[in-house]
Amino acid sequence: MRVIITAGGTGGHIIPALAIASKIKELNKNSEILYIGTHNRMEKDIVPSSGYRFEAIEIYGFNKKLIRRNIKNINLIRKAVKRCLELIDEFKPDVVVGVGGYVTYPVIKAAKKRGIKTFIHEQNSIPGKSNRVLAKSADKIGISFEDSITYFDSKKTVLTGNPCSENAIDIKAIPKTKYGLNRNKKSILIVQGSLGSSAMNQKMKDFLNSVENENYDILYITGKDHYEEFSKNKFSKNVHLAPYIDNLAALMKDVDLIISRAGASTISEIIALALPNILIPSPYVANNHQFYNALSIKENKAGEMLEEKDFTKEKLKEKINKILDNPKYLSEMKDNLQKISINNSSTIIYNVLKDLINKK
Repeated sequence: MRVIITAGGTGGHIIPALAIASKIKELNKNSEILYIGTHNRMEKDIVPSSGYRFEAIEIYGFNKKLIRRNIKNINLIRKAVKRCLELIDEFKPDVVVGVGGYVTYPVIKAAKKRGIKTFIHEQNSIPGKSNRVLAKSADKIGISFEDSITYFDSKKTVLTGNPCSENAIDIKAIPKTKYGLNRNKKSILIVQGSLGSSAMNQKMKDFLNSVENENYDILYITGKDHYEEFSKNKFSKNVHLAPYIDNLAALMKDVDLIISRAGASTISEIIALALPNILIPSPYVANNHQFYNALSIKENKAGEMLEEKDFTKEKLKEKINKILDNPKYLSEMKDNLQKISINNSSTIIYNVLKDLINKK
C-alpha cells in the first residue's frame, strides 16, 4: 500500500494524520507513506522526526484582511497543484488521505486530476473550509461526530471517530503522583491547550485561590508561554502546576475529572477514556468549532460545558461539585461517553482505504 497523507497547520490535524500513518504501518508493514505539508508550520518538524518522508509546499490560508497575500496565494495554489502532480507521478500512490488544513486542497485536487482515490477526514463537529470544498472531490469522507453527516454526502460518509482515540487507549498510563497529586484524593486536571490561554489564566487565578478547603487536588497546566509568570502565585497545597505535558492522554487515565478546551483531539481522548469533563470551548478559533464540539458532548449528556464569557469561579465550582459529589451523575456521564465512543478509529480508516484501493 502506497499512501500520500496531507494535513497541516495545527496539532489537531497533524496528530490524527500521524495516527493514521502509524496504523497503516502497523497493519501493513510493507506500506510506503509520503507526507505533504506546508513549508512553515509545525508539521515540517513533527513529521520528519516521526520517521516519515516529508515534502513541503508553499501555501497560505486566505484572510479577508490580507488582500495582497490572497492574490499571491492564488498563484501559489496553482504552483502547489503542479508540484503535487509531480510528487504523485513520482511516488505513484494507491490512495491520498487529507486530514485537514488548507494544505490539503492542492494535494487532493492533484490526486483527482490523476484519477487517484481520495479520502478526507474531519475531526470537528463543524467541518473546516478545506473539507467543505473538497467534499465533492473526495471518494470517501470520515467524520468524528455523528451530527457532522449533515454537511456531507451521506452515501460516501463514514462515522470513523477520531484516530487520536485509539492512541489514548493504547498508551501506558502516567500515575498522577508523578505530578504531586494525592493518590487518596479525587484529582482534577485543568488544561487550556498546549500554549495556554492568557484570558483563561487570569480567570483561573481566582478559582485556584479559592480551593484551599476543597477535598480534591488540582493539576493546572499553564501552557509553556505562561508558566514562569503563573508559578509566582502562591496557591494552596492542593494546587499543582506544570507548563506542559507531552503525553497528556497518559495522565488523563489516572485523574477523576478534566477541565479543558474543546479541541477535537482532546475530546476524542476524553471520549475514548470515558473521562468526566467540563469543557470551556475557545471562542478564538475558526468557525467557532470548539463551541459546537462541546455542544455535541453536552447534548449527548457526556459532559458539562461552560462558555468563557460566562465563566466565574462560582459556576466552575458548582459544575465540579455536581460531578464529583454525585456518584449517580458521574456514572451516567461515563456511560454516555462510552455510548458515543469509537475506539478503533484508525483501524476503521485503514479498512476504508483498503476498500478504496480494491475498487480501482
